[in-house]
Amino acid sequence: MKSVPKVTLALAAACMLVACTALRVAYENADTYLHWRSGSYLDLDRKESQELAERIDAFFTWHRAQELPQYARIADEAAQRLDDGLSREDLVWGYDSLVAHARQSLRVAAGRIAPLLDGLTPQQVAHLEKGFAEDNRKFARENLRGSEKERRKRRAKKVEERLEDWVGNLTHAQVERVRQYSERAPLYDELRDRDRKRLQAEVLEMVRQRAAQQRLADLAAHWDRGRDPAYAAASEKARQEYFALLLDLDRTLTREQRVRAIANLERYAEDFKVLASRKRTTHASQ
Repeated sequence: MKSVPKVTLALAAACMLVACTALRVAYENADTYLHWRSGSYLDLDRKESQELAERIDAFFTWHRAQELPQYARIADEAAQRLDDGLSREDLVWGYDSLVAHARQSLRVAAGRIAPLLDGLTPQQVAHLEKGFAEDNRKFARENLRGSEKERRKRRAKKVEERLEDWVGNLTHAQVERVRQYSERAPLYDELRDRDRKRLQAEVLEMVRQRAAQQRLADLAAHWDRGRDPAYAAASEKARQEYFALLLDLDRTLTREQRVRAIANLERYAEDFKVLASRKRTTHASQ
C-alpha cells in the first residue's frame, strides 16, 4: 500500500491512524498536516491550494461518516477475538477487513484529488516527479542500506518495537521469536522499490495525459494489480511468516500483555466512535 503515490495516500491516511498513540488529536488535525505535506508533491497557486484544502475536507467528511464506524466495529471484534485466543482465521479476517477498507478509502481519496491532478501544468508535473524522486531516495536510505544481516536486524527491531506498543515489554523468548521471524521472512525491499517506481510512472503518465479522473481511482484501489510475480510471492511469504509469528506470540502472552493489548483495541474502538459522532470542523477556509 505504501507504494501508492503519496499524494493519494495522504488523503487516505486516516484509515492507517489505528497505529497512532494520540488518535483523536491526530485525526482532528490530519487535514491540516496533509495539506502542508502535499507541498512536497504539488506546487500549487493560491486558488489551487484552496481547492486542495476543500477536497481534503470532503474526503475526511466522507471518511468520518462512512469508515470510522466500521473501524470501531473491527476494533471491538478484534478485542473479543484476542480475548478468546487468536487463530489463523482471526488474522486472515483482520487483514482482509483492513485491506478492504483501505481500498475503499484510497478509491474515494483518488477520486477527490484526480480533477486537480488533471489540471496540472507541465511545470507542476515536473515538481510532482521531483517529489517522487526524493521519496525514492528516502526509501532507499531507510530500507536498502546495509548488509543483509544489518537489514534483518533492523527489521526485527522495528517489529519488536511495534509489538511492544501493543503488549508492553516482550520476554526474552518472545524477542527471540521475533528475531527468527526476521531471519525467515524474505527481504524484498528491492522488489518494493521497483514496484513503487512502476506505480509512480503510471501516475505520471496518466497526469500528463490528463486521464487521472478516468484511471487514478482504479489504480489506487488496486495498487497490487500488475505486480511482478516475484514481488507478489515474496509479499505473500512474508505475510504468512508474520501470521506464524503472531500465533506463536499469542500462545506465550502473559495475562498482563493480553489485557494491555485488549485495552488498546477497546480504546481505539472508543476513539473511532467518538470521532465518528463529532461534527467535523473544516480547515479549507483557514
